[in-house]
Amino acid sequence: MIRSGHPWLFADSIREQNREGEPGELAVVYDRQNRFLAIGLFDPDSPIRLRVLDFGKPTTIDTAWWRRRLRAASARRDGLFDEQTTGCRWINGESDGWPGLVLDRYDATLVLKLYTAAWLPRLEEVLGLLRGELKPERIVLRLSRNIQEMARKVFGKEDGAFLIGDRRDACPTFLETGLWFEADVVRGQKTGFFLDQRENRRIVESLARGRDVLNVFSFTGGFSVYAARGGAKSVTDLDISAHALEGAKRNFALNKELPNVARCTHATIQTDVFKWLAGNRDREFDLVILDPPSLARRESERAGAIQVYTLLTRSGIAHLRGGGILVAASCSADVSEEAFFGAVRLAAKKSRRKFTELQTTGHPPDHPATFPEAHYLKCIYLRL
Repeated sequence: MIRSGHPWLFADSIREQNREGEPGELAVVYDRQNRFLAIGLFDPDSPIRLRVLDFGKPTTIDTAWWRRRLRAASARRDGLFDEQTTGCRWINGESDGWPGLVLDRYDATLVLKLYTAAWLPRLEEVLGLLRGELKPERIVLRLSRNIQEMARKVFGKEDGAFLIGDRRDACPTFLETGLWFEADVVRGQKTGFFLDQRENRRIVESLARGRDVLNVFSFTGGFSVYAARGGAKSVTDLDISAHALEGAKRNFALNKELPNVARCTHATIQTDVFKWLAGNRDREFDLVILDPPSLARRESERAGAIQVYTLLTRSGIAHLRGGGILVAASCSADVSEEAFFGAVRLAAKKSRRKFTELQTTGHPPDHPATFPEAHYLKCIYLRL
């Protein structure tokens, strides 16, 4: 797997170690013939025991090496965005050569999210690089749940801590295709906003004119604001989180000077979306967006997730008027494109209503995916 470029070495694949290792140490991997295979970051407490930094031949991992890798990630995004988009992903983990580390930009605020404890001892080195190369006003630290206790007890770092700057800008605003949004960088999901759905939001905008829109699992209304600018007559947001729905209202308010947004009727409903979809069959819409949170975080949950995607698709179709459009998305890495698209297509076929498939989409260009486990986002568009 390493020779083929896969960035993970699992604990079960290690035959022997010369000594115990500490989180963040550089570990060198040799094959059975004692030939160099790779060098990477060691994490003794993770099933992914080593995150590969380089493979094939020995290399020197120093500050200059990291600087080159940061500049390479930045160069991959050159030309992707203009001044109308100030929110993007600057580093996408393994796929940008920074395994277990994500860096998102919200205008002058950077959010650094760590998924492995291997980065905690190297945090100051990373901060020095980011300050020198990107010159942000603020950097916020986000930590995956599995490393929060170690970060607090051993390194004195809390999830949501401001590493640079202060908390007065805990919800910075940024532009995306000329629309204003806020990002809850301290408490919000992921790093504060779902930047990966940008391209799908743009597509929804192009389909929304004159339509009544239902946004299921709306979070802070990203799809909804785009639909409104695209000329939607009305948008209804469904989410179980009152906090998220308040964010959706604020995002609409940020864009109220745009005529189409001002004209669009915006309603928010705090509810269990499954119960609402089942109990309000008389409500029909011209555009239904289904964008649930991850339904499978491990392989054992795959079958159940596919069943839920099927149920959601059936429920969404039941709320569609003739000529309506269904937009169904999945962010579950353990559900493949084939399985997800198959579930949606089968549910559409069993509805006995005739659909035309418009398109399918995957990852946006600032979220590259270079190995199988990195492919999580997929979306399908069906017209009734």
